[in-house]
Amino acid sequence: MGGVTLGVAALIATLAVMTGFSEDLREKIVGTTSHIVVMDRTRDGVSNYRDLLTQVLEVPHVVSAAPFVYSQVLLTSEVGVSGVVIRGIDPDIEGTVTELPSYMREGKLNLLKDEPVDPETGIPQRGIILGKELAGKLGAFFGEEITVISPSSVVGPFGMVPKMRRFHVVGIFDSGMYEYDSSLAYISLPSAQEFFDMGDTVTGLEIKVDDIFIADQVATSIQSKLGFPYGARDWMQMNRNLFSALKLEKIMMFIILVLIILVASFNIVSTLTMIVVEKSREIAILKAMGANRRGIMRIFMIDGLIIGLVGTAIGIPLGYGVCQIFQNFITLPSDVYYISHIPVIIRAWDISLVSFSAILISFLATLYPSFQAAKLEPTEALRYE
Repeated sequence: MGGVTLGVAALIATLAVMTGFSEDLREKIVGTTSHIVVMDRTRDGVSNYRDLLTQVLEVPHVVSAAPFVYSQVLLTSEVGVSGVVIRGIDPDIEGTVTELPSYMREGKLNLLKDEPVDPETGIPQRGIILGKELAGKLGAFFGEEITVISPSSVVGPFGMVPKMRRFHVVGIFDSGMYEYDSSLAYISLPSAQEFFDMGDTVTGLEIKVDDIFIADQVATSIQSKLGFPYGARDWMQMNRNLFSALKLEKIMMFIILVLIILVASFNIVSTLTMIVVEKSREIAILKAMGANRRGIMRIFMIDGLIIGLVGTAIGIPLGYGVCQIFQNFITLPSDVYYISHIPVIIRAWDISLVSFSAILISFLATLYPSFQAAKLEPTEALRYE
């Protein structure tokens, strides 16, 4: 019973943690980025994005859509330098396609639109929103200035020089995912278009659907509606390798930990076999009194089944307790892992699968000793009594 209990508890805890990691990662990815991205396959920008927005919103299951600009830049401050991905967004509608507004810890998205003119220079003070980890790395917090350097150069009096512009930090966001919080920044869409000399073009469209699990089907519908040269990619396709690895890891962990229950099943086989040897006299007497083979087998099968049932019944709450310890008392370094705590999600399907596997293995382990007990001949067992 102890072996089955430990096996069930280990399986439940492991599957709960693996499911929690997968769900947490998916929520953070989908919360920071959109469900579907539409881009032009033949060039870097999309010029007729307003017409595309109208067409995309007509596709079933599409909730909202917004244009965006995407590029890599270098951020510098008085205390640090960091290469980041910068996104130009429309602050008015960004909240309809991502969860960025709920991640804001300081400031608001609307502050990206406010560009008060500096009284000394007469230049608009453009705003930028940084991730929490990025702001800490640069030492640039709310209200301070940083310099954005573009990889593209401009012609100056001394030749080609990098394009630079000063931005004011008007917000800090915290998605809970270190990779995003340390390498992502936001500016307004007009500022991005002007800074990257894009004119009235954008990198693409980000789209939100009403059900993330049918995003691939909606992406196919959008692809068919827009036609070439536009391409639509859903969040599963953009992160296929990551989620495939998580799924494979969960399956392999389940298979490996089932071996714990298999070890317990060998204990059941050995225990019942010893009982058959020790109780051969009693078995012979029962058969001499009229007990048939099926009745003898039933006794040992029920014995092993009880072991599996009791072990499973104790293992389920034990596994649940282990999950609570993982979730509430164990923390992770966020600079090493993408999260600061161990996420745990216990699904009824996982518990049912573990319980069924444990009970089935325990039952199968009774077949051999039960058959040995059933074929015992009374005359052989009582010969030397």
